[in-house]
Amino acid sequence: MKLAITATLLTAATAFAPATQKIVGTSTLAAAIDEAFGTTVETGFKCPPLGAKILEGGNPDSIKWFQNAEIKHGRVAMIATIGYMVQKMGVHFPLYLGPSGSNVFSPESDVAWYLSSSEGVTFSDIAHAATPLDAIQMVPAAGWLQVFFAAGLFEATAFNRQWNEEGRIPGDYGYDPLGFTKRDGGWDSDELKSLRMKEIKNGRLAMMTMAGWVSNDLIPGSLPVWHP
Repeated sequence: MKLAITATLLTAATAFAPATQKIVGTSTLAAAIDEAFGTTVETGFKCPPLGAKILEGGNPDSIKWFQNAEIKHGRVAMIATIGYMVQKMGVHFPLYLGPSGSNVFSPESDVAWYLSSSEGVTFSDIAHAATPLDAIQMVPAAGWLQVFFAAGLFEATAFNRQWNEEGRIPGDYGYDPLGFTKRDGGWDSDELKSLRMKEIKNGRLAMMTMAGWVSNDLIPGSLPVWHP
């Protein structure tokens, strides 16, 4: 166990080692920003002014860093929209084949499965939360500690693969169990370029969606359109 923890820490330390700085001219950087993958017709095939301002004085690694950040946040937001709708609509998936929450639309059960026995919080309590934000607040501190530890481990691994391994494009962290990236022509194929662009656009939409939904739950009426 100690060996595994030590190896994890060493990996993380190596992953976050500063990259070699590459100095480029302002005009060259501006061109690289506008030509970066992800600039689309919605913005006139150029980086929006705010993004260009943020990247002023940067280098090619800065562009790659922000591309990775956008893709990661987009992926998290897309998953979050599904979770938000599931909680809002009262749909609950089977829980380890257990009694609580295992009957989808009716999570009632005579046998309560505890999320935290010390806090007295059951999975049925989570299912009955009025909003996703209420459900989040019911998760005990020990639960969040596990979430952050797991997320940190994944982040360290992804960072190491993205920055310390050659040939990685933004968003490629070496994890593709369904084989989406194993297409003829590799990353340069038209099919994969199209899929990558769709992912980025859907991620952007999901980030705006989550911002609107959370704002409306915190300030009722702040999102004056229909939503779950």
